[in-house]
Amino acid sequence: MMIIVNLDVMLAKRKMSVTELSERVGITMANISILKNNKAKAIRFNTLDAICKALECQPGDILEYREEDD
Repeated sequence: MMIIVNLDVMLAKRKMSVTELSERVGITMANISILKNNKAKAIRFNTLDAICKALECQPGDILEYREEDD
């Protein structure tokens, strides 16, 4: 199982920078970068909620499930 974070796609659609999202959500640019580059092991629901509010989107717009190739 693989969860893909499409944060970069939503940032582009909303024409928002990582810096602006970081300021709106209240988390560091480093943590946004970790999410954006699919390096995160987990995300808190309150962080996901804040990101969705800032980007005016649904969690499914950001998170995607994919089967891993064997």
